[in-house]
Amino acid sequence: MAMTENQKARLILVTNDDGYEAEGVGVLFTRLKDLGETYLVAPDREMSATSLALTLREPLRARPVGPNVYAVEGTPADCLYLAVEKLLPRRPDLVVSGINHGPNLGQQDVSYSGTVAGAVQGTYFGIPSLAVSALADSRGVYPFSLAADIAKQLAALLLEGPPVPGITLNLNVPPPPFLGLRLAKLGEKKYVPEIIQAEDPRRRSYYWIGLGNPHPLGDGESDLDTVRRGYASLTPLHSDLTDYSALRDSGLQNLASRVADPEKKD
Repeated sequence: MAMTENQKARLILVTNDDGYEAEGVGVLFTRLKDLGETYLVAPDREMSATSLALTLREPLRARPVGPNVYAVEGTPADCLYLAVEKLLPRRPDLVVSGINHGPNLGQQDVSYSGTVAGAVQGTYFGIPSLAVSALADSRGVYPFSLAADIAKQLAALLLEGPPVPGITLNLNVPPPPFLGLRLAKLGEKKYVPEIIQAEDPRRRSYYWIGLGNPHPLGDGESDLDTVRRGYASLTPLHSDLTDYSALRDSGLQNLASRVADPEKKD
């Protein structure tokens, strides 16, 4: 189907943290091409759990690996910087990050996730942004096609009218059947720290951070419970992390007032 002139004028940036060759991002990239001129700028390898990390102490390299596709030797946030400032022909109208191979549910996942960070970086640039993650079924198969179709619908709506400024949308899609999309708050996953210690061939110790066996917590309105019941969850994340109620807390105000000038001697 040929694009309209309005669609041709739109520019969509796709990124992820699983690498530009990951299956999920390939499906998403293909689906979104119907909505406008679409570019994929993503890490050249897996960059999971890098959050908003930027590469500051070594040069970044980006190489074209296909039509409108760039592989970057860096994190998802690096990809956004290079794409917006150097690689794209103009500023994108929308950023979509994903489809992540696995969920990004709860406060901890969202904080660590490179997929979510790619979308958050788009929000920092003032661009409407959506993060997309898929949950595997009992056989380990991810519903990438379903997640891409839902993401495409949301992307079309965001291109028509973006959400409140400062908001990043976080979408998680469980295996089919699709029961609907529900707005949900963040739940919580309690991770039990897992550090694996071993020795290399030269008898030097090394450490490996494990999976942590997370224990999900959350009530019926959380994203964790929403996907557990079979619904896709959509969570608005605000880039302003200020706790405004704490600013008015008398105990915190008292704590701040009791800090003395270190330069003044008794």
